[in-house]
Amino acid sequence: MAPPPSANLPLTERIVALAKTLQFAWFSGHLVLLLCILRYTMSFFIYNTTSRWARFSYRTAFLSAALTYGIVVYKTWRSRQKVGAKNLGAVGILSDENVQYLLMALVWLLTPQYSLAMLPYGIYSVFHVLTYTRNNVIPTIQPNKAPAGASPGAKSQSANPVAEAIGSFVKQYYDMSMSVVSILEIMLWFRLFLSAIFFQRFSWVLIAVYTAFLRTRFAQSSHVQDAFRDLELRIDSIVGAQGNPPAIRSVWEVVKNATRQFHDVTDISKYMNGSAVPKKTS
Repeated sequence: MAPPPSANLPLTERIVALAKTLQFAWFSGHLVLLLCILRYTMSFFIYNTTSRWARFSYRTAFLSAALTYGIVVYKTWRSRQKVGAKNLGAVGILSDENVQYLLMALVWLLTPQYSLAMLPYGIYSVFHVLTYTRNNVIPTIQPNKAPAGASPGAKSQSANPVAEAIGSFVKQYYDMSMSVVSILEIMLWFRLFLSAIFFQRFSWVLIAVYTAFLRTRFAQSSHVQDAFRDLELRIDSIVGAQGNPPAIRSVWEVVKNATRQFHDVTDISKYMNGSAVPKKTS
């Protein structure tokens, strides 16, 4: 993340310098996304998600998400071009989680509304906005100037209490929030599956695309793996309870075996000379 403007500049110039950066556009996109989710949530609780404002908030939220992830993908591409890195190819590009969330944002933007789809993006945006505010916005508005006579690279010993509070919040709740994101993404698959059963518009296309997305997330994210593992244990406990007919356990075993076979067949590392896609923790 780029440093904030020099503390020696006047406040107006610091704000203008910050606003001119591509990173500020990224921050603004996440902020707009959160505001749109807040506005959509108001419509959701009064059962009015088909209103003009609700539809506008939903589409604008995913347009903002596409903008923010598009900026990250562009900056990654530009940095690779500067160092002369070789082309990744289609599989390499699609293995980037920012590309995955960019593509899914475009899918949600162009297809029927699924309220649950906004929540994972919203949780990510909360932490992006907080981190940028702590590292860039606060130091721009209220910079910590080094004491007189100190070396040019010296930092002030006084820390902004708001920035410290944000840092503590992010450190304490980030991992838990990523686990919540994983649970929400799994819940969204079941929501799409339910739509597909009733042949709702675009539901079969959506569940196919989203299954590929979730399979990729499973390969890369330890949080998603843990969420699936916990789900399996919970269902094992429910199905294995005394008094349940053997047929239920048999059906559950069939589902588990089919899921494992799907996992093995779609393991991309098998078709890439054994080079596995690097796993991520988010």
